[in-house]
Amino acid sequence: MTDLTDFIAALPKAELHVHHVGSASMDTVATLAERHAGSTDVPTDPAALADFYTFTDFGHFIEVYLATVDLLRTPEDLWTLTHDVARDLAAQNVRYVELTCTPYTSMAVGISAEAYVEAIEDARHRAEADFGLTMRWIFDIPGESGVPAADATLDVVTRLQPDALIGFGLGGPEVGVPRPQFKPHFDAARALGLHSLPHAGESTGPETIRDALDQLGAERIGHGITAVQDPDLLQRLADEAIPLEVCPTSNVRTRSVASIEAHPLAQLVAAGVPVSISSDDPPMFGTTLNTEYQVAADLLGLDAAGVADLARAAVRQSFAPADVAATLLAEIDAHAG
Repeated sequence: MTDLTDFIAALPKAELHVHHVGSASMDTVATLAERHAGSTDVPTDPAALADFYTFTDFGHFIEVYLATVDLLRTPEDLWTLTHDVARDLAAQNVRYVELTCTPYTSMAVGISAEAYVEAIEDARHRAEADFGLTMRWIFDIPGESGVPAADATLDVVTRLQPDALIGFGLGGPEVGVPRPQFKPHFDAARALGLHSLPHAGESTGPETIRDALDQLGAERIGHGITAVQDPDLLQRLADEAIPLEVCPTSNVRTRSVASIEAHPLAQLVAAGVPVSISSDDPPMFGTTLNTEYQVAADLLGLDAAGVADLARAAVRQSFAPADVAATLLAEIDAHAG
């Protein structure tokens, strides 16, 4: 086990499903909370943050997540977060990341779209130079804020089109947030050349995944684990090679899956559905991408060669520039021997 753990730690990786705010380390959140002390309920003590991040259900997780979002009040806060996230990913040998960002929630606290984009793009350039990590953005709609948030997110995408933007997403709670209402927004984003990368089928059933495919033109699905409830849908995902971004610990922590042992990852793989392994909101869920690879290896009974194949799958399912993907695949091959 130690040998496999060491192999995973040194394995060059791509991360396809991880959230900007949800990637804030305890130290980063504590720093931001201290910066805004007196006007936030977020603890400044990293140890107390662990209790703060103990969720009762998905709704409670969203409450805690939004309290953390509220710490991002200035472009400087966004820059700090973005650079720190890149640092923490690079420390796990992540070479390429598609980071899901939610400009609407920052705009709601008074940061302009222009300032938001400038801050994260500046931090990206600095982080790529500092850490050798290639970063790309997925701008997502916070589903709980409905069509107004979708309108605002599409406006940012249409007007500003940041250099690193590759995808249009949909996050937040699934229950009570029907996917079809966002069809016009995804149609418009796809017309701009962006990839459709919505969340679906974590806390709701297979119908949400079907809506993501049929209404939103999804090219990859965030989570998608309830597809196992529908054999026809499983077959469709396999036949059409629609990848699922699977985040095992996240699914347990949000109570979408009863336990790690009950996670359907092995059923998805057995059905021929393409999967990649991701960490979602890692510090909030007490995990890392390296830990998720270990969890996946345990669930699937993989050795080092099998784990390397998981890493290759993530690269191939990504929208990385061709040269970045080729270099990363070569690095994985070299590591796997």
